[in-house]
Amino acid sequence: MSNDEKKGQSNTTGGPLDKFEPGGELGPIEDRNEYERRLKPLPPDQKELAQESTRFADLCQYVSQQKIDVPLEVMEQIGRLSTLAIVERIRALKGINRALMEYLNDVGQDPGIRQ
Repeated sequence: MSNDEKKGQSNTTGGPLDKFEPGGELGPIEDRNEYERRLKPLPPDQKELAQESTRFADLCQYVSQQKIDVPLEVMEQIGRLSTLAIVERIRALKGINRALMEYLNDVGQDPGIRQ
């Protein structure tokens, strides 16, 4: 069976996680207009959470691509996010995003010499 046939087969025998795949109901959105369209009907708190989560995902992608280690205290904060209510989660995500940006700025100013 060729790779194209396998790809076609996997699409027709979808599983429960397919909705998270590109093009799926909850999959990644590459088009900025589509992203904005999906945010529009959300209640204000959910919309703000989605926006902060997107900023966080962008930062995570950058950190991963640059192979930068995330500080332990930030990792601990991330681990507690799922236990928070939406309003507290938004506040925590803003703090995490700010901390990551400051950390990335500090790492960017590193002269590259470590002892």
